[in-house]
Amino acid sequence: MNQWSNAKLCDVANLILGAILFFSPWIFAFAAGTQSQNAMGSGIVIFVLSVAALAAFAVWEEWLNLVLGLWVLVSPWVLGFQATTAMSVHVVIGVLVAVLAAVELWMMYHQNPPTQSAA
Repeated sequence: MNQWSNAKLCDVANLILGAILFFSPWIFAFAAGTQSQNAMGSGIVIFVLSVAALAAFAVWEEWLNLVLGLWVLVSPWVLGFQATTAMSVHVVIGVLVAVLAAVELWMMYHQNPPTQSAA
């Protein structure tokens, strides 16, 4: 039961981070263009994945959150908006989303290791 509540807390935290990332262009006054579009698009996807994980947990949702968190982390360099407030927001939120997804995956596999079938 404790693992389930910890997993829910990770999903709720990712949901909040997705909402913050979505609204960050207005909160932190990002320049129009790729940095705002990336923040809004990534924020929506993180938010939707978190809602899906809260509604019906599936492993693939956490793997997608991990990949998306890593994308948000590296996107300032890939999309070319280094040395901006947008970069700082993307890096912090990307790290947090990726770490929360990794922790949730670790908890899941640590508590319930995959079983091998007897042949």
